[in-house]
Order: sequence, then structure tokens, then C-alpha cells
Amino acid sequence: MLMNGTGRPRRKRLSWESRCEIVANVVELGMTPEQSADCSGVHRSTVYRLLARFAAGGWEALRERPSTPRRQPRRLAAAVEEEIVAVRRRTSAGPQVIGAIVGIAASTVGAASRGYRSPSAIRSSATKRERPGELVHVDSKKLGCFFAVGKRILADGVKRSRGVGWQYLHVAIDDHSRLAYAELLAADDGAACAAFLERALAFYSGHGIVVERVLTDNAKPYSSRAWRQVCARHRVRRRFTRPYRPQTNGKAEALIKTLLREWAYRFAYPSSHRTRALPSFIRWYNRRRPHSALGARPPLSRVADLCGQYT
Repeated sequence: MLMNGTGRPRRKRLSWESRCEIVANVVELGMTPEQSADCSGVHRSTVYRLLARFAAGGWEALRERPSTPRRQPRRLAAAVEEEIVAVRRRTSAGPQVIGAIVGIAASTVGAASRGYRSPSAIRSSATKRERPGELVHVDSKKLGCFFAVGKRILADGVKRSRGVGWQYLHVAIDDHSRLAYAELLAADDGAACAAFLERALAFYSGHGIVVERVLTDNAKPYSSRAWRQVCARHRVRRRFTRPYRPQTNGKAEALIKTLLREWAYRFAYPSSHRTRALPSFIRWYNRRRPHSALGARPPLSRVADLCGQYT
């Protein structure tokens, strides 16, 4: 809405009822367009425009009309928009990732797929760390083992791998750089979580990152003696999330959702191929996958910049 110098709107917002009243003053009460404009607080050109719409389609023609231009010469072709929506429906990825797949700017992808509703992601904490290693988020997710492709891929609701067992996806992600590390283990007890933390710290140390704090939920494995010993040995301070508030550890939750969407349930893996595909996906995530929070750059580029590898 246009505003004048005093902040008062220059145009009056008209509803369907008010448009009908303006036209009725002329059609039913015999007022002139100028008199109807004075009574309604609008310009006489608005009255003439509403009278023309009424003459063309009656009272229904006075309803709200979309403001989309009739001609859009620079709009994407329908086939390209359909491709963008199809990629988003298949991957549930954001504009940055889809733009890298289809070779179109992320802003164009966002505009083309604005009408498509994707599953909402858990919003992470608004606090951003200033340096890598200041805080590392850690979490785990239970995944079912399988002998054959199951209901998550076939989407038929039929369970085929009963009693096969479980695997546990352990993830760690640096708050500042988003550099991620993940493993698929057979357990999620204190010993397994402590061993995972030991290897995760070695992974970050290999990239020049010294972990200062580690954030986890309040599960018992993260309070076990083995976990405390690893933290004490590496001088890592422990932090815990607020109960019943996953947003506190939102970066780890978001990484798990990305892994489930783009790795675990992306392809129909035969047998144990899902486990073997995890390391290559993590390498692609860290080195190639554009991250919206990093300006469409991969996490490793931020680590390399901070370590002085690029000038």
C-alpha cells in the first residue's frame, strides 16, 4: 500500500462488500459517480473502474482478483518449473541444493517452488558460534536393519524385515562450520557413544579443529562413566539440552533429517549397502553439498578459510 509523507495510506483498502456498496450507490440509489466517490472516500476513477467491472460480470466481478501480471516474459518455462518441483518432491531439499542439481540460481528455484509445501524442519538455536570447535552437537538415531527393501521405500505399509534388529546412527556436527561426522553402529550404550566421540574428536583434530564443548541430550549414555572419561581426557566440557526442547540441539537434528532424506531413504539399498554408502555421503556433504547457512558453500570451505589454506 502506498504511503504519503505523514505515514497515512494514500489508497483505501476496499473489501468486496465496500465495492458492492460503491456500485449500488450509482446503480440502485441513482447517485452520480462523483457523489458515490465522495460518500465512500475514494477517487472517482475508482468508481468508474468498478462500474465497468460490474457491467462486465455483475456483483461477482467485484470480488478480489489476483495481482499476478497477465504477461510475464521472464518467467521460467513450465517444463523447467515442473522439473524443479519434481526434484524438490523427490529430495525435499532446499533451494541451494536444488539449484546446484538443476543449474539454476537458488533465488529462482525458491520463486519457482514457492507454492510447494515441503516438510517443516526443526529450527535450530539462533545462537551462532564464532569459531570452529567452540561447540559440537552430538545425537543418535535408531534405524531398522533389513534384508529386503521395506515399506519406507515402497510406501505400501507392509513390514518385511521383522526381528532383524537395529542399527544406530551417531552424528556430530560443528556449530560454526557445519563440518559433520557420522557412523552407523550396532549399539548406542555408553561404551559405543564414548568410542564414537573419541573418533569424532580425532576427525575434527585432523581438520585443525580443537573441540571445546560438546552438546547432547539428556540420554543416559551421555552421562556414563566412559563418556565422562573421554571428555575429561580431551578437556571437552559437557553441555546438555533443555528437556523436551529438541531445538536446543537443532543442528544435529537437522543433520539427521538430511541423512534420512538424502542417504538412508533416498535409494533402495540391497542388504548392507546402506552402511557402506554413509562415508561417501558424509564426504560429499562436507566437500560439495551447498549449505544455505554458509552462503551456498560446503562446510569444508569454511574450515579451509579459517585454517589459512585459502588466501
